[in-house]
Amino acid sequence: MVALENKDIALKQAFSTKEEAITAAGQLLVEQGYVDAPYIEKMKERDAMTSTFIGNMVAIPHGTDDSRDMIKNSGIVLLQVPDGVLFDGNEVKVLIGIAGADGEHMDLLSSIAIVCSEEENVAQIVAAESKQEIIAFFEGSESA
Repeated sequence: MVALENKDIALKQAFSTKEEAITAAGQLLVEQGYVDAPYIEKMKERDAMTSTFIGNMVAIPHGTDDSRDMIKNSGIVLLQVPDGVLFDGNEVKVLIGIAGADGEHMDLLSSIAIVCSEEENVAQIVAAESKQEIIAFFEGSESA
């Protein structure tokens, strides 16, 4: 399982559009060495095909099936957007960018889904003042 680390989290972000938000999530994946830069365009392409909004103010932007060769290492990044950004009319306050190498994306998605299926967890992630508070949520989900 890929662990969420301090370097993978951006607190108190603000975006005008979902494209800006997806670009920022992709950029963080690039900066952390998880993906090559062209992966960002594949994330936008994927969201254009079908929204990456999953409910409870959460979106999980990720690449298309043909972007797998752009993934260097599995990783996830989390962007906290307290004021929200609209994804096709849905307010998103937590953006989780994922890059799963060797089929690991399904494991990443399931641990994210466990945490984000509870509206109160999402509300606490949005309200978190520190990266450590957010990491604690995901560490707790792995043992569940």
